[in-house]
Amino acid sequence: MSELVKWFEKRRESKAISTMQRHLALTVTAVEDLERAIKAAVNLNDKETRAAIDRVISSEREADKLRRLVMTELAGGELPSTDREDLMHLMKRVDMVADWSRESTRVLSAISMKDVPESLRDAAVKMAEGARECVTALRRAISRMAEKPEEALQAADEVERLEEKVDDVFEKSRQLLGAEEKLTVGTAILMNELYESVETAADWCEDACDQLRVIIIRR
Repeated sequence: MSELVKWFEKRRESKAISTMQRHLALTVTAVEDLERAIKAAVNLNDKETRAAIDRVISSEREADKLRRLVMTELAGGELPSTDREDLMHLMKRVDMVADWSRESTRVLSAISMKDVPESLRDAAVKMAEGARECVTALRRAISRMAEKPEEALQAADEVERLEEKVDDVFEKSRQLLGAEEKLTVGTAILMNELYESVETAADWCEDACDQLRVIIIRR
């Protein structure tokens, strides 16, 4: 077991770890609200779409503050420099999930879903659901890193499988988009950007799990 995992075991109540857990919870919330925003948008519920987008914005901003706080705390801590860097890299990757959830809402805000065919709407929903499943599994992996590292690695493998499913939906979505003749060019571009941003959020979940594996197996 790596020295960093041992540090986690001994200091579960430390401020840095507590703050990291809050950051992860906010990231999960951001992705969940992104899913709600997309589902509300495809159902043409503007009020709920706006409310969910506002929650994503709030979660992403608060998560960013917590990330900076953890970085400051780790910089002055007792961990060796390599372990500090490993933990910082993990935090940055998790934070990118929240960042890309926020970016997804920026694109979503510019799309008039009433002009988008049902097949393309459904694809956006499926991708959002996949991203939510990815971040949920990521949270499970990180939460088990200290107590049950083997289970953490299994959850990390699950994230990878889930991210591949999102990739598959992304590929099919672009094929549908390319075959659609009724969309305006502007709407087609925005839908592609929405697919890409949601896929990127899921991709950062996988990247975070890659860093998690480094932390667990490093000796």
